[in-house]
Amino acid sequence: MTSKVDGRRIVAIRAAVIVVAVATWFVPPPEGLTIQAWRLFAIFAAAIVSVVVGAFPILTASVLAVAAAVLTGLLSPVNAYAGFANPTILLIVVAFLVARSVVKCGLGARIGYLIVSVFGRSTLGLSYSIFLVDGLIAPAFPSNTARSGVIYPLAFSLAEAGGATPHDDSCRRVGSFLMFSGMVSLSLSSALWLTAMAGNPMGAEIAKTFGIDIGFGSWLLAASVPTLVGILVLPPLLYWFIGPERKKTPEAPAAARRALRALGPLARDEKIVLAAFVGMVALWASAATLKLDSTAVAFLGLGILLASGVLTLSDIAKEGDVLATFIWFAVLFTLSGQLNELGFMGFLGQRLAGSLRGLSAPAAGVVLVGAYVLLHYVFVSQTAHLLALFGVFLDVGVKLGVPAAPLAFQLLFATNYFSAITPQGSSANLLFAGSGFLSQRDLYRLGGLTTACSMVLYLVVGLPWLRLVVR
Repeated sequence: MTSKVDGRRIVAIRAAVIVVAVATWFVPPPEGLTIQAWRLFAIFAAAIVSVVVGAFPILTASVLAVAAAVLTGLLSPVNAYAGFANPTILLIVVAFLVARSVVKCGLGARIGYLIVSVFGRSTLGLSYSIFLVDGLIAPAFPSNTARSGVIYPLAFSLAEAGGATPHDDSCRRVGSFLMFSGMVSLSLSSALWLTAMAGNPMGAEIAKTFGIDIGFGSWLLAASVPTLVGILVLPPLLYWFIGPERKKTPEAPAAARRALRALGPLARDEKIVLAAFVGMVALWASAATLKLDSTAVAFLGLGILLASGVLTLSDIAKEGDVLATFIWFAVLFTLSGQLNELGFMGFLGQRLAGSLRGLSAPAAGVVLVGAYVLLHYVFVSQTAHLLALFGVFLDVGVKLGVPAAPLAFQLLFATNYFSAITPQGSSANLLFAGSGFLSQRDLYRLGGLTTACSMVLYLVVGLPWLRLVVR
């Protein structure tokens, strides 16, 4: 009986989503927006809403959305399928496979035991270890997507060392907690360093047109206090939100040390994976200096693992989640990019920002930051969001009397911490979203909660600090 009721509820939800989408389709577009942009938004919004309310899985919603966009003539096939050749998306797919080799050869378990031996007295301690490692390596990685290829196998190994597996509900929330810790860690470490996310230097260049000079040192000084507070506060908040089954593990460090001794020296496959992984990390870290393509570096690492036999074609054949992730992210990335090119994002930003006229400068600044964060629900790229809206919001804020430099920093920090708001909010999320520990509903719920907490932290702690250090 329960299954029939659930089936009827899903059918009703799907029908409601379709009715709203069709109604939006036939509503005349607002003045200043083309009908093509408006109808593409109707399709994109219907896809996102259907995932949030549980009408369709994200893969199904994405496939239906791209089919509707092409069959109705809104997008040409060339534009609609462009995301499948995007190098960032290919990097994610390869990073999935390389991360699997870390687990398969046993190196992940060894690293997990090593960290548990130091931090493993509590599950919360494991979360802090993820934030610590990520924060230390972040300035050397101009791509947070590449960095996720380092943090994900670490988090997955810690989850396994803690007894969590994706298909075992008895300890699943331990894995959920550590996976989402990895996502949030990437969002904060990217805000801490100018060089930790590709969009940060672009934002600094845009800020120069408003007379704001942002360098490596000034960024770090401005970001240090609110970000470090966030690193201290968010793991306990996530711990509270998720409620992992295992909390205190006083015996874990000793057990981990025993397990390390039992493993003995590194095996052949572990040595190959370690060498390949260290080489990839070194090349990713120096990619900007040496003018290397990060995706090509990932392919090189994958090629070495395949040639050495550490990974096999049968291993790749088992990674069905990789294909699903590749499809849905490529589709949503493309639809979001096309909305931006059609002017929808800029139109929406200008309309929202323009409605703030008449507010006091402090209130306008806070509302601008909040609106900027909320608009990331319709973006599938931090950099695209920044290029579309950062200059618009900063310009409106300045005209309303908001101090330019503090507002610029607040918007730039938001460009990083809002990455966790949806599973597609950053390409750096996708390894964690595909781990099997987090449902789509979990990702949206936790993403909204943690992004709201981050925004409050950066406003409450960050604004007074910025007034002290930014002129």
